[in-house]
Amino acid sequence: MPETPHIVSDVMTRTVVAVGRDAPFKEIVQTLGQWRVSAMPVLEGEGRVVGVVSEADLLPKEELRDSEPDRFEQMRRLPDLAKARAVTAEELMSTPAVTVHTDATLAEAARVMAVRRVKRLPVVDAEGMLRGIVSRGDLLKVFLRADEDIEEEVRRTVVSCLFPGLGHAVHVRVDEGVVTLSGELHDTALIPVAARLARAVEGVVDVECHFRAPGHAGAESPS
Repeated sequence: MPETPHIVSDVMTRTVVAVGRDAPFKEIVQTLGQWRVSAMPVLEGEGRVVGVVSEADLLPKEELRDSEPDRFEQMRRLPDLAKARAVTAEELMSTPAVTVHTDATLAEAARVMAVRRVKRLPVVDAEGMLRGIVSRGDLLKVFLRADEDIEEEVRRTVVSCLFPGLGHAVHVRVDEGVVTLSGELHDTALIPVAARLARAVEGVVDVECHFRAPGHAGAESPS
């Protein structure tokens, strides 16, 4: 059975469109449009990521093209005014680039995207060299895992570890990514632990626990 993809390199896109520091404004616009992306890395040398240029970096040139902001507005929008005058990727890019390493977990990448409010991240190795790009959509690929794969992993990494010798008494069912754990259980203190571990399996949408004490066929323990 395939293992859960735990790191960014498992889901990232390896073919990445990028530009160099000296790329002119019009080339950047054309490249973004041709590849239908809203942002791309800026590289130097053999592929080290030094920044990211996005549609948001390009818009001030149009927004402020025929405006004459007063002194207060100029002070408030100095970065936008600088971008409005920019003509190369080096002048336009946001730097330092917000990146993620190839061996980062998917949860770590998701946190970076949320905190920095970006939709995609250049993926770099230990030397800062571009290796791919990961998007929000890439991180959601784990939810495409087959229910059978999730069930096998829950049995192997949760049930077998928490309930050794009791595998026959603990039942696992997965439907549309929702894991249901049920059966007879003496130690109810392990129920929250089982729910937490099952929820950590990538691709799991939710976890429900319906355990009962031996001899109490109608009693269920909530997750």
